[in-house]
Amino acid sequence: MPLTIVQVGRRVRFVAVNAGHGLQGRLASMGLVPGVEIEVLRNSLHGPFLIAVKGSRIMLGRGMAQKIVVE
Repeated sequence: MPLTIVQVGRRVRFVAVNAGHGLQGRLASMGLVPGVEIEVLRNSLHGPFLIAVKGSRIMLGRGMAQKIVVE
């Protein structure tokens, strides 16, 4: 399922990115690699998408978050 449908407060596991190598590399440099646990901190219809990964907070655009597959 895409990261954008996960409710605030839930923890999910990163599976893959449905995008090219550029975005995959960019996300990997931020710690988003397969198997890592993600906590959704903000998911509203407006503004950026906020997640916590390995103790860091990361803001993503909604388009980028839509391409992230989690379970």
